[in-house]
Amino acid sequence: MAVRGAGPAPCRVVVCRDCCCGTAKVTGVDHAAQTAHLEAEVPVRVSACLDVCEQANVVVVQPSAAGRAAGARPVWLGLVNDPDAIEDVIGWVHAGGPGAAPLPDILDLYTFTPPRLGGTASRDARRVGS
Repeated sequence: MAVRGAGPAPCRVVVCRDCCCGTAKVTGVDHAAQTAHLEAEVPVRVSACLDVCEQANVVVVQPSAAGRAAGARPVWLGLVNDPDAIEDVIGWVHAGGPGAAPLPDILDLYTFTPPRLGGTASRDARRVGS
């Protein structure tokens, strides 16, 4: 897991790994290796289903405390199935992530707005956007 300092809350990556994301339903992806690589590079939290299965594999980049103070909100990325996309996420997080570094143009292709959270959404999903 990435080393965390004693400073303000860092940018964090939430990785959905449940009913569709992280399973054989998304073919051609080594899900365990993808998650392990992210965990080795940046702060990661593995989540239960985020209720956007049509976007599998879903990664949510949460802003750091400084990014949040600057008004940034979590950025939802869908269809993150390519190793290069994971490298782009890691690079953006290392640069500061939402509110601290501009979203790389290539990652803009993966962004989506999740449906309003509620109803059958998991407790973890509701916490992602808070």
